Amino acid sequence: MNPDLSKLQPYPFEKLNALKASCQPPQGLAHIALSIGEPKHPSPEVALKPLRENLDQSNRYPLTKGVPELRQAIANWLEQRFTLPKAAINAETQVIPVNGTREALFAFAQAVVERSNDALVLMPNPFYQIYEGAAYLAGATPYFYGTTRENNYQPDFDAIPDEIWQRCQLIYVCTPGNPTGAVIPESELIKLIEKSKQYNFIIASDECYSEIYFGGVKPAGLLQAAVNSGNNNFENCVVFHSLSKRSNLPGMRSGFVAGDAEVMKAFLLYRTYHGCAMPPAHQLASIAAWNDEAHVEENRRLYQEKFDVVLAILNPVCEVQRPDAGFYIWLHTHINDTDFAQQLFDQQNVTVLPGSFLSRTVDGKNPGSHHIRMALVAPLDECIDAANRIKHFIENL
Repeated sequence: MNPDLSKLQPYPFEKLNALKASCQPPQGLAHIALSIGEPKHPSPEVALKPLRENLDQSNRYPLTKGVPELRQAIANWLEQRFTLPKAAINAETQVIPVNGTREALFAFAQAVVERSNDALVLMPNPFYQIYEGAAYLAGATPYFYGTTRENNYQPDFDAIPDEIWQRCQLIYVCTPGNPTGAVIPESELIKLIEKSKQYNFIIASDECYSEIYFGGVKPAGLLQAAVNSGNNNFENCVVFHSLSKRSNLPGMRSGFVAGDAEVMKAFLLYRTYHGCAMPPAHQLASIAAWNDEAHVEENRRLYQEKFDVVLAILNPVCEVQRPDAGFYIWLHTHINDTDFAQQLFDQQNVTVLPGSFLSRTVDGKNPGSHHIRMALVAPLDECIDAANRIKHFIENL
């Protein structure tokens, strides 16, 4: 067996199931799950129609790099969404469709990390646990940089020592953040790009929540920051996007990776052996989804409505704020986060995820401690019901 498999920790939901095992929630209250970030809004017909109409194309093998029309639709979307110059993205050399970004974020490290005893892969803390597993299985060591409450959940790249940057081969950033919802400013992304040139490492920017934002303020992206800093070839810059959150298509497993052509060339070689091409019907449905913004606007409206109501209910009883983007509430708790989650489930039959399950303890501190993650993915009436139950729970602590 690969010895690095022993380094993998249980997934957060395994820990959550163990935490809830001894609980007996009231049978008269229906269960409401706010723990898993699985979109529940209806999938858009604009994507479902070509999916249904092209199932007969399942009788042929798809290309790993996808059909040209899909790559071009992705390139066009990137240019429009992030105000890039016309033809800034070469659809032939700088775009690869993937079967969801979870798979791609993991596989990417396997392709770009050069195994060595001192190789580091940097990642936020709290974080998406795939980053950690990707680092270990690529033969590297994870290095966690904190995104804490004291710093408005923003990374402080200046606080990372030079000796760490010298060993860094890959850094994962997540903007908007999971679980914090914080958006990294473009100025900080530009600063990180300059460091990548200085120390020769690759930036993997997980931007899967970029289309769920509020007040019309679009989160900046890494490729946008690259162009605006004169890095027109996207050197060392790679972004990951998905239709799961943007288009409520988590079951279709469709996303893309785009950026530095040399890095994309190496990643395509890896994926050719990996054997994970997107099914033909999914490619055609993805083209339709990337070409349509009406359903994305409606999706944002639905989340806006839920945040407005839920925050109004919770604000009188706890410290809670609207995230910059995304569909999570990163709630600060005055009692231990595992106690909060366990007691809430036991008393109110509402499941939330303890923040410490999404973090690692560094220098004796776990930045997810005293936080819980609430995913506002359930229907509006369930979110309102859950918020009222949480309010009642907090009032009676």
